[in-house]
Amino acid sequence: MSASARPWHGVSVATALPLNDDLSVDYDGFADHVRFLADNGCHGVTPNGSLGEYQTLSDEERARVVRTAVEASPEGFHVMPGVAAYGAPQARGWAEQAAEAGAASVLLLPPNTYRADRQAVVDHYREVARVGLPIVAYNNPVDTKVDLTPDLLAELHGEGLIVAVKEFTGDVRRAYEIRELAPDLDLLVGSDDVLLELGLAGAVGWIAGYPNAIPKSTVELYRLATSGDPDDIARALPIYRDLHPLLRWDFRTEFVQSIKLSMDLAGRRGGVCRPPRSPLSPEVAALVTRDTKAVLAKGYR
Repeated sequence: MSASARPWHGVSVATALPLNDDLSVDYDGFADHVRFLADNGCHGVTPNGSLGEYQTLSDEERARVVRTAVEASPEGFHVMPGVAAYGAPQARGWAEQAAEAGAASVLLLPPNTYRADRQAVVDHYREVARVGLPIVAYNNPVDTKVDLTPDLLAELHGEGLIVAVKEFTGDVRRAYEIRELAPDLDLLVGSDDVLLELGLAGAVGWIAGYPNAIPKSTVELYRLATSGDPDDIARALPIYRDLHPLLRWDFRTEFVQSIKLSMDLAGRRGGVCRPPRSPLSPEVAALVTRDTKAVLAKGYR
């Protein structure tokens, strides 16, 4: 499969979801945001992730979010919905819905209602793989308590169940072990604040949070960090240093509220979150505001 045929490559924005004052989903606003990201150089979107507050959506809302993303996407702009669910049949159902809507791939967490063992994880991915869409595994043991270790990823890839992994452990050393055990498994950056490190380690994609607020600058940073050109890396480093105080909010508990606040400050519509996420405390909001304004004052957009 050629690189151009791999719709999980490039910058895929884990989209924030705009809500109306009554906390209903603003689908028109979401469609506008998808078009905005495409117009500003991003390569695709990943709706119905944690940043999209999928856990708080009804089944009807969740399905409509995927359809809205696909319908708003220009040609060549990919949609990779999150299809996480507590049970494998439910996750498979979301993958089927994504396929029917026209999505090109899906992002799948392991089962996480409990600390699933290895066989449960493999069975989970087998069930969803039956749908036929390429699966990007999402490794986030910080939140799920289930770790897709390099050897387990190699097993999943060796069986043909996954094409890539969104690596969210923050441990950049894993990139090299994954490459050793599964050399053809694509590595995607999972946390904004390790973009440069994983870019150097061979990442071919980034499922990203902060392009919601500053897409042009983050897409350019991704290009520089992944080109393999030493001159590009030299240009990337000062940009990365400037952006890092902001990017690291993507790895914190308040990441959804923080990114939405940064969007508001950048002139995009971030807005409120659904419960149980509550507004940021004044102290945290002040820090996010400080970091965002510092980035915007330097001309990043």
